[in-house]
Amino acid sequence: MSKPGIVFLMYHELGLSGRPVCQTVAGYSRYVVEEAHFRSQIRWLQAAGWRGMSVSEALASGSPSSKEQQTVAVTFDDGCESDLTAAAPILKEGGCNATFYVTVGFIGQSGYMNPEQVRELSALGFDVGCHSMTHAYLTDLDDRGLRREISQAKTQLEQILGKQIEHFSCPGGRYNARVMQAVRDAGYRSLANSRVHGNARTTDPFALGRVAILRETGLPAFRGVCRGEGFWKMQLRDGLRNAAKQVLGNSLYDRSRALLLR
Repeated sequence: MSKPGIVFLMYHELGLSGRPVCQTVAGYSRYVVEEAHFRSQIRWLQAAGWRGMSVSEALASGSPSSKEQQTVAVTFDDGCESDLTAAAPILKEGGCNATFYVTVGFIGQSGYMNPEQVRELSALGFDVGCHSMTHAYLTDLDDRGLRREISQAKTQLEQILGKQIEHFSCPGGRYNARVMQAVRDAGYRSLANSRVHGNARTTDPFALGRVAILRETGLPAFRGVCRGEGFWKMQLRDGLRNAAKQVLGNSLYDRSRALLLR
């Protein structure tokens, strides 16, 4: 089976020994990948001859042919301090690039990067994108709320970095046609969600799929994700979750999920 375009990997916080994670909400810990596991994943990419790219590079390259070097795009959400202190050195060591989507309202909070650290991450050559202002579910917002989370967040992040911010990712993967249009209107070049699919040359850059790498994602499973294997199973689970969100709404869905996880 041919690989379904470039797979975009989605990470969040890296777990570091002796350091508390940024959030304690139910379910958050499953998105925290241990630093050692992340290192082994990047080392596998390097040893297997794969290349980890930023979103900008992935959009420029399109879907590689079977004769070209195998690639994945590496992305991080939220803007945790471990992006700079742990992920960046491991990526550099492995010859990989990445895009780090920063939640602007989190900048300077405990466990998250401060403005100087965001600038340092950008100066290392990594893409910095926007992950909204407050991590609100965009599909729940009115027009004023969307402007705050999408356009105003972009402006503030650009003021911190002194450069244009081109890429946006949706908090919680929540998006619809109205959100997509708001991201376009704000001047971004792409919008990433958390739908499981690869991204080919024909993929709408405002509907970029990503696959979450979780705490329990072992190296064999990671290799399969990079190759685009078993996506139909993930898509089936995603379809069921999305149907539940539609029926219950975001707030009730989150409360029900928190009860189940406890």
